[in-house]
Amino acid sequence: ILLTMMPHGFKSSKQDFTFGPWKVTASTNHIMKSKDIERLADEMNMPSLPEMLFGDNVLRIIHTDGYGIEFNAIDALKIVNKMEHAVKVACAQEWQESRMDSEHSKEVLKPYDWTYTTDYRGTLIGEDMQIQVTKTTERIDLEKLKAREQIMFFDEVLLFEDELHDHGVSMLSVKIRVMPTSFFLLLRFFLRVDRVLIRINDTRLERIICCESLAHVKNVPAALYTDPNEIAQYLTLKLTDCEKLELPVRQPQTVKEVLQ
Repeated sequence: ILLTMMPHGFKSSKQDFTFGPWKVTASTNHIMKSKDIERLADEMNMPSLPEMLFGDNVLRIIHTDGYGIEFNAIDALKIVNKMEHAVKVACAQEWQESRMDSEHSKEVLKPYDWTYTTDYRGTLIGEDMQIQVTKTTERIDLEKLKAREQIMFFDEVLLFEDELHDHGVSMLSVKIRVMPTSFFLLLRFFLRVDRVLIRINDTRLERIICCESLAHVKNVPAALYTDPNEIAQYLTLKLTDCEKLELPVRQPQTVKEVLQ
């Protein structure tokens, strides 16, 4: 593990873990500099990007044949709705006006999803060999996940976070744990707009979207609103979209490989 201290108390690290033909890489770095965030916002045609944007953070799973999947903030932000607000509340206008005098301001404030809600499910890797994504009726074996197995590797990578000008939080993170018989990965987008709603978009093998107006969340301690793991059980399931990642079949390249 390579570990160095960065300014503002953030740690820069890179962890590699190999199991069978797979290699997991978890890299964390410091928050992007303001000038780089501003340049990126221009490229994406967005007036602003999350306050805490970790553009160099990545969680990557690669097969020895060269294909795989990775999770990064830039690709996640590319599919944020750039044309309209996802949540139209009084504080949205207040939040936008507060940023007009910031270093990231533009002369004309463009409409966009100020909550940075993203439907990101990861970025496929592999030019010659590509993973195929297909619809499926299969589900995660929850009983297998409950089994007590040795955790050989674990890491969590924060991709971006924004406090929505003290009106809540928008956060995207990914974590992985590797056991002797399998690995489990969870990409989670968590959004809380104070006094308005809470939304969780989870990507595992399944795509699960939960969202609930706070007016409908009854008898729940307010302290749980800040904990995605705890509040998730009180949210209404809006969508389950199940897909299967079909791994490419490598063709033998030599007579020797054919004979083997």
